Amino acid sequence: MTAPDTPALLWSPSPERIARSQLRRYMDWLARERNLHFADYHALWRWSVEDIEAFWASLWDYFQIKAYKPYTKVLGKREMPGAEWFIGAEVNFVDQVLRHETAERPAILYAAEQAPLREMSWVTMREQVASVAACLRRQGIKRGDRVVAYAPNTPQTLIAFLATASIGAIWSVCAPDMGLNAVLDRFRQIEPVALFAVPGCDYGGKHHDKTDVLAEMVAALPTLRNVILMPATGGHCPNLPASLSQVQWDDIIAQPAELQVEPLPFDHPLWIVYSSGTTGLPKPIVHGHGGILLVILSMMALHNDLGPDDIFHWYSSTGWIMWNAQIAGLLCGSTIALYDGSPSWPDWTRLWRFAGETKATFFGAGAAFFANCLKAGVKPREIADLSNLRSVGSTGSPLSEDSYAWIYRELGKDVWLTSISGGTDFAGAFVGGCVLLPVYIGEMQCRCLGADIQAYDDNGNPLTDEVGELVCASPIPSMPLYLWNDKDGSRYRESYFDMYPGKWRHGDWLRITPRGGAIIYGRSDATINRYGLRLGTAEIYRAVEELPEVLDSLVVDLEYLGRDSYMPLFVVLRPGVNLDAALKEKINQAIRKAVSARFVPNDIFQVAEVPRTLSGKKLEVPVKKILLGQPAEKVSNPGTMANPGSLAWFVDFARQRLQDRGAA
Repeated sequence: MTAPDTPALLWSPSPERIARSQLRRYMDWLARERNLHFADYHALWRWSVEDIEAFWASLWDYFQIKAYKPYTKVLGKREMPGAEWFIGAEVNFVDQVLRHETAERPAILYAAEQAPLREMSWVTMREQVASVAACLRRQGIKRGDRVVAYAPNTPQTLIAFLATASIGAIWSVCAPDMGLNAVLDRFRQIEPVALFAVPGCDYGGKHHDKTDVLAEMVAALPTLRNVILMPATGGHCPNLPASLSQVQWDDIIAQPAELQVEPLPFDHPLWIVYSSGTTGLPKPIVHGHGGILLVILSMMALHNDLGPDDIFHWYSSTGWIMWNAQIAGLLCGSTIALYDGSPSWPDWTRLWRFAGETKATFFGAGAAFFANCLKAGVKPREIADLSNLRSVGSTGSPLSEDSYAWIYRELGKDVWLTSISGGTDFAGAFVGGCVLLPVYIGEMQCRCLGADIQAYDDNGNPLTDEVGELVCASPIPSMPLYLWNDKDGSRYRESYFDMYPGKWRHGDWLRITPRGGAIIYGRSDATINRYGLRLGTAEIYRAVEELPEVLDSLVVDLEYLGRDSYMPLFVVLRPGVNLDAALKEKINQAIRKAVSARFVPNDIFQVAEVPRTLSGKKLEVPVKKILLGQPAEKVSNPGTMANPGSLAWFVDFARQRLQDRGAA
């Protein structure tokens, strides 16, 4: 692919912005304390990936990580997978949060569709964490036990997480908009002993009763011993088994307790998050206290330029890794602003009005949110006081050039846009923002510190100014400790290291620009990336192919730079069955119930057969490439296919779709 000329310059940092930035302070500290001097960000980045031990050790000292025991060595083993970080150190994520306790500013600002703006002080947050942690201990929950939540984006969910982490138990959360099957596919794998849950929630102007879902969920999780019902619209959940210990949230926080934070090994599990491949159940990814602490501190402070004077909002549900990033704003001492509900109810101005009400200095959302605001003609500064806004963040999918232009047209030239790309898999960003650098339209500013990111061709050769596979060539502390129930590590290796042994392949198309910036073009594999939430195709197939009318199915996500996500579903039906409106709705309802409404396809088409390999694997990636305009002969080998003639239908479909797009 030929690179374009230098894109339009949208923003350059002022000398004042550079001088007061967190990154400039860190570089000054390196000069003063380490005698390390760097001419610019790119020189700093090169050092951070060439001398990774010195870089990560510098963050440990710069952020003054509280350690119950010091480390004896920064990096024990350097290979991937299997790198061992900060050998001997004992820490706890919660300490880095609560060290910022102050009476001068709130810890949390929060609102919901049916609830006005409120605030929670640092003292109240700590007290409630202590009470919930004491309750968990009374219930016999101990270090290493799994504690899960089916809960929305509220302060109570954050407090439940901090309480769980403080005692050394392992946290995992799913959002209430996820279907029962999707939740069980995740929670059943990790055998939780306790569940935080809401009996109902509000979304899109409607109340959603969750009592029956909770009853089914509890019945399907035999390891559960305790249920803690959190405050929510909808009240109690009377149909849970009497054998379970049930406690109401308000009763817990009414009992004061002293907070006891457990010292934990650097690599002790903090949380389990889920990322899907194209086959099998979602991958339960285990991240450690110490690795998450260092990587997210680097992301929040150095790349997002957050500090104690900031009010940080990044819209997210609890089912997205950006919820973890949102709450991590507390690690920098920032006030975090949580909103629970639909970003489009009653219209696309709601989050901008929330930003004005909270006086947010940083506003983040998925790229699809900004695209929808553009289409809806939203004028943020006309409907909200955004005079405090300094920074805007975007992630989840590639941000189009139109959205870049809209942000600067509507929010003004003084606002810094930091577009980032990373993943649930390592709970961080590979490419992102740098407040020291200019912003060019359509381009992320830099590769992140400590992230040795390259674009590789199929043979493992680095590419310059060409599109290739996004590869991380050196370990990062927040890479997974392991996948749950992956005893021999085979699934972990197959997920990230099969294509380039010893190098992390992320599954995105990447181009490194001559300016040192980066452009993500979309997924290079068959994983669905729907508005920032990734899902394995297998989860959709399970929902669809359980229907008696459907014999087989294939789904692809045609997300690509500058285009809206378009996800068609192709189905093979039983003889005599036609794909009418009623069957389409039945298929969509099956996906809503089992997975999530987010993953309802844009279109459903009937096909005679699904292309498969000789071993029976669905040819998702070749079909995706054909639908993106690549010739069939370049993306598939008929000799390896069970039914090579099946591709002809998709070639014709792609040709017609491209003609229709051109005519439009």
